[in-house]
Amino acid sequence: MTNMRMTKYLLNNLILIFILFDLVSSYPGFCQSSENEIDKTVEKIHKRILTVDSHTDTPLNLMDNGFDISKMHKSTDDDSKYDFPRMKLGGLDAAFFGIFVPQGARTPAGNAKAKAKADRLFDTIYAVLDRYPGLAGLAVTPKDAYRLKRKGKRAIFIGIENGYPIGNDLSLIQAFYSKGARYITLCHTKNNDICDSSTDTVEFTGLSEFGENVVQYMNKIGMMVDVSHVSDKSFYDILAFSKAPVIASHSCARSICNNKRNMDDRMLQALAENGGVIQMCILSDYVKTPDPNPARDSARMELRRRYKNYETLPEAEQQNAHKEWNEIDHKFPEKLATVAEVVDHIDHIVKIAGINHVGIGTDFDGGGGVGGCFDVSEMKNITKELVKRRYSTRDIRKIWGGNLMRVMRKVVRVSRKLNPPCNC
Repeated sequence: MTNMRMTKYLLNNLILIFILFDLVSSYPGFCQSSENEIDKTVEKIHKRILTVDSHTDTPLNLMDNGFDISKMHKSTDDDSKYDFPRMKLGGLDAAFFGIFVPQGARTPAGNAKAKAKADRLFDTIYAVLDRYPGLAGLAVTPKDAYRLKRKGKRAIFIGIENGYPIGNDLSLIQAFYSKGARYITLCHTKNNDICDSSTDTVEFTGLSEFGENVVQYMNKIGMMVDVSHVSDKSFYDILAFSKAPVIASHSCARSICNNKRNMDDRMLQALAENGGVIQMCILSDYVKTPDPNPARDSARMELRRRYKNYETLPEAEQQNAHKEWNEIDHKFPEKLATVAEVVDHIDHIVKIAGINHVGIGTDFDGGGGVGGCFDVSEMKNITKELVKRRYSTRDIRKIWGGNLMRVMRKVVRVSRKLNPPCNC
């Protein structure tokens, strides 16, 4: 057979193959079969890897005596996004439970009140773990998380959202570390004595002098510095002072959703150079710019007016305000972002910062939730979308916790270098 005849023969057969594939793929059962294969792949991946959510505000629910984290709940019933059965259903092995204290008065009395609330949240987490030792355990190192996974238990890390509870006392950082906290989000929506927030006015033009000491002290004891919520200038100041990699426990890509809470490409590149990791947040407003909803905005403004100075209110009134806020969400629902749009952010972060610098921090029970991943029971849908986009198991392992655990280990190694053994 001549070369020309051979080429024509192969071309005709190739065309026939394409025609047959087109016919088979149009058959209704073909796509279903592919979906089933993807689902099987997702299950295998979740069995093999450690999955970690770096930020959830679930401890606020735990302070409600009527909430039992050992039981399966429905978000539509009580607005909760987390419990141990749903963690298992969603294939989530570990989570950082946030000690969240909203910013209040920066006075000795205000600082004392913030510390007292942080202590109560710590105690609440301990009480839950003591009550259900067969379901979950406290984790303070990556080894703890892997050990608990092997035992079929959920691993609960602790992080502090807002450095406000330390007031002006560096020794409280060590105290909270001793209680199990492994990161501090330096500020929240308002400035504190550590740094400027991304959503407040300029006060220190970045880190305060005290804030510089906070970063260095956290490096010294081996606690991760969390840059979510901080202003852009604060972010760069933190990188300049930190000798260890930092994390953004729940932030997104600003070039996709232009929100002050998100990180622009230059920041993503700087974070990668620092060796840190950005944990992709699934709070819908950070994933995509929300559609206009005047009725919802008006209702929220009225609620803020009625509960003015929320931070200073008794906890019972704060809980009432929280419930009314959720009622507004039900009455005037927003069009949520989707899992696909979440993974668009991951794609972008990987493109700009690299696969070693992205993870997942849902912000569940603090506003997090998108279509297709509205609570922790649906976490596998993120993995499914990653599989569809041809991410390898190795890359998914990094995204789902490997990168964060790497940073955690590195922070400890830096701490050891800063505290050499005494030869005296």
